[in-house]
Amino acid sequence: MASAAAKNVIVIDGSTLEGGGQILRNATALSCLLSQPIRVNNIRAGRSTPGLRPQHLSGIELVRDLCGGQLEGGKVSSTEICFKPGQVESGNFLADTHTAGSICLLMQVSVPCLLFSPGPAQLTLKGGTNAEFAPQIDYTTMVFGPIAEKMGVKYTCDIKRRGYYPKGGGEVRITTTPVAVVSPITLMDRGQITKVTGRSWVAGSLPVKLAHLAGKAATARIKRDFPDVPVNIEAVQEPRHAAFGNGNGIVIMAETSTGCRLGGSALGKRGVQAEDVGRGAAEILVKNMKHGGCVDEYLQDQLILFMALAKGKSSVRSGPITVHTKTAIYIAETLTKAKFTVTAEGDPETGTSIIECEGIGLENRHV
Repeated sequence: MASAAAKNVIVIDGSTLEGGGQILRNATALSCLLSQPIRVNNIRAGRSTPGLRPQHLSGIELVRDLCGGQLEGGKVSSTEICFKPGQVESGNFLADTHTAGSICLLMQVSVPCLLFSPGPAQLTLKGGTNAEFAPQIDYTTMVFGPIAEKMGVKYTCDIKRRGYYPKGGGEVRITTTPVAVVSPITLMDRGQITKVTGRSWVAGSLPVKLAHLAGKAATARIKRDFPDVPVNIEAVQEPRHAAFGNGNGIVIMAETSTGCRLGGSALGKRGVQAEDVGRGAAEILVKNMKHGGCVDEYLQDQLILFMALAKGKSSVRSGPITVHTKTAIYIAETLTKAKFTVTAEGDPETGTSIIECEGIGLENRHV
């Protein structure tokens, strides 16, 4: 693999398609893995507060630390960065958003890099565990983790403390194990829905009654369309020592006879009834259960980077293709030269699509 110094910088327009933090995360991770310098401009150009926010900066700085890279333009509100990666190392690393910025999004940018490190690594990540506009940590452990493990992606996730908007204060420790290669994945047969499980939670001074109300409302909504599917949603009061601040929310998951997992989730907000929180999560899950695909819209885009890196052909039947997935494919094709094909089956707005990719077979030279 050529060193980063010997390669030309690839310029990426940060306002393309989804135009948000996902472009930064995927581009920075692939830059690190491929020793490919990048320049990202027009960062979050269409957002109400353009440029880097603290959580985006934390993620890029974390990758810089993982590989001893060089980062130019690394400050809040910056609309352009230049990143020159070094070599990924093992060891202990820390990232702190100092806000309720999503810990799960810090995981998305860093875990792929550490799969190709020389040895095990530990990440201490601080911020929000259950944050808006990001997967909840429970979704990551319940849905993403088991499916990623089919590709050989192995890590442990120890939730030390949960943190919520607006203060954050959560802490999660991730321990990664290096891989020789990422395995391709085939998720083409959804099978039958066998059960729905979930976790409806409250933290801080909020009464556990809210968790019960949300769970019951979610169960009723699911049963309306899938009366024969068993539903078991646990109501949880987070222990005081294990959560910082007040919060409530729900994460639910459908499992299928072929090992697929589909999710739905929602967070409580001031003025929103607990029943509406539960129904909101159930509506998302039911939509994913109805389209017939093997992945939900959130897992759909998270698998793209791993499909590009894998050694072999991956095939995934999904629901309608999201703009996040289109963005992830654009970044993956730009930086890895892997080629994706997306074939709609029926109405592209409501039906299933097949995402296929012959991965580049990136090898970990240390393993």
